[in-house]
Amino acid sequence: LAATAATLSHLAPGRFILGLGASSHAMIEGWHGLKLEKPLARVRETALLVRSMLAGEKSNFTGETLRSQGYTLALPPAGHVPIYLAGLRAKMLELAGEVGEGVVINLFPAEALPRMLQHVDAGARRAGSSLAQREVVCRHQVVITSDKPAARDAFRKHFAPYYATPVYNRFLAWAGYEEAAATIEAGWREKDRAKTASALSDDLIDRIAIIGSVAECQERVRALARDGVTTHIIQSMLPDPYSVRAVLETFSPRSFSPV
Repeated sequence: LAATAATLSHLAPGRFILGLGASSHAMIEGWHGLKLEKPLARVRETALLVRSMLAGEKSNFTGETLRSQGYTLALPPAGHVPIYLAGLRAKMLELAGEVGEGVVINLFPAEALPRMLQHVDAGARRAGSSLAQREVVCRHQVVITSDKPAARDAFRKHFAPYYATPVYNRFLAWAGYEEAAATIEAGWREKDRAKTASALSDDLIDRIAIIGSVAECQERVRALARDGVTTHIIQSMLPDPYSVRAVLETFSPRSFSPV
């Protein structure tokens, strides 16, 4: 990670940020064949170890989840490489505020944002800083459409499996949707995909995704900006060229102002 970050800092001087996160059981255990153990400690130790390497220090680290001795970067980075941490619930959000220079958040019901940012601020204050000194990055799932039912169904198909993983399922319950989380977990366990998807109601989807007309979607992003998101990653939820173009045009500099 340190070597990759240093190399990318030379390819994009002053523009590269390293984002780190714990990922999920599906990816770590299913895709990579590793155990998702002690994710909070793993992310903390990874961030601290990589940061020390990027600072040119020879590694001398023994932690709960990582150890490294005697490594020094052959190619130092081109200037400072910021490290941002991804978080969902309280402890990881506080770690992002404490150890990271920014936090990356994703797939949350809009009303959960103030609570999430309170935890980022709590972590930042432990480090002698505050939320105001942390960049808040959010990836938005956007569909520009007049057919909201079809877009919601697409969201259910793509993201119900996300919320079935332990990490996102617990997050959904933490965000105030305990019943929906329990139904998703039960449906996934029973291999009942219709039951799993049904737990994502129209109202809940509309609180997570950004679906609607150009004006509606632009206003949703502005509202999130007012509520504390500072950097917006605009992603077309649908991969077809028409949908991607519509999203890019809606949020191009000539079409959109964040205020």
